[in-house]
Amino acid sequence: MNANTQKTILVTGAAGFVGHHMVEHILKNTDFDIVGIDSLSYSGSLDRLRDIQIDPFHHPRFTHIGYDFRQPAGPNLIKELARVTHVLHMGAESHVDRSITDPMSFVTANVVGTTNMLELARGLPNLELFIYFSTDEVFGPVPLDPSYPGHKEDAVHNPKNPYAATKSAGEQMVTSFANTYGMPCIITRQMNIFGERQHPEKFIPKVIRSVMNGETVPIHATPDRKQAGMRHYIHARNVADAHMFLLKNTPWTKAAPGHVDSYHIVGEREVDNLMLAQMIEGFVKELAPAAKGLAYEMVDFHSSRPGHDLRYALDGGKMKSLGWQPPKNFEESLRKTVEWSLANKDWLTC
Repeated sequence: MNANTQKTILVTGAAGFVGHHMVEHILKNTDFDIVGIDSLSYSGSLDRLRDIQIDPFHHPRFTHIGYDFRQPAGPNLIKELARVTHVLHMGAESHVDRSITDPMSFVTANVVGTTNMLELARGLPNLELFIYFSTDEVFGPVPLDPSYPGHKEDAVHNPKNPYAATKSAGEQMVTSFANTYGMPCIITRQMNIFGERQHPEKFIPKVIRSVMNGETVPIHATPDRKQAGMRHYIHARNVADAHMFLLKNTPWTKAAPGHVDSYHIVGEREVDNLMLAQMIEGFVKELAPAAKGLAYEMVDFHSSRPGHDLRYALDGGKMKSLGWQPPKNFEESLRKTVEWSLANKDWLTC
């Protein structure tokens, strides 16, 4: 460990999509050490780390540990992690469709797993902070009107699908550990995240693939199929930058003991999903003129995907007031993601 910093960050889901971007950002912008935990399920792959020149088993500042946090951590694992100062719990089951099909696996990963990680962290002698990575979906939907403001950090939870409910329950466990055991904890909530090496089941890689091949993309819309659902999208590197900003500025240190502060990490632009698909088509055809183009079908979102919501929105004013804003804008980030994906097509189908 680097003697001058004495900081070691434990990142769960380090071989996952957002997790590996977080690992890369920390290594590039600090001298912190990292311990990456991942069970290497369907969505986790060490190839993500290798693709960014991180050898999971031979790196001077990164250590990979295979651990499935759905199981309690044994005392020997906690002993091995004694140097950890910060836990960034990013690992989770996160796909809404899968949660509707198999809700219990989400309870196991996102509620039981989060509790197991809190118990692990409680046993770490050098723990300074536990960060829980949550989602806008805990608050449920807002009206399909861009002028309607997003949820602030203290809004009431109103989850509408099993994924959102398990993330909300995870937040409650974090709050309970802070209150009961005095653990230092914060919660961050993010909106739709995109970027390189995202799992191909997600919307943006799916649209890129569909535009290349001329496949029809379902666009979730109002029951009359006239208005597409809306989202704020944010690149994973911006999400990593926001977490690093919080680690460096520690605004929560003024909070009362047992209080869990929360922070909304929001992209600078909201788009509806049809507009997003059309933007992707434009970038794909610019970069690959032989692409077949976008074919889409507006579908009644609730009939086709019960438990989904057409619009989520978070208020990002708190982070802005602290001095943070996304360093990369949405359109530039999206174009670079499309360009990278076309040059690395294996990640669109793996």
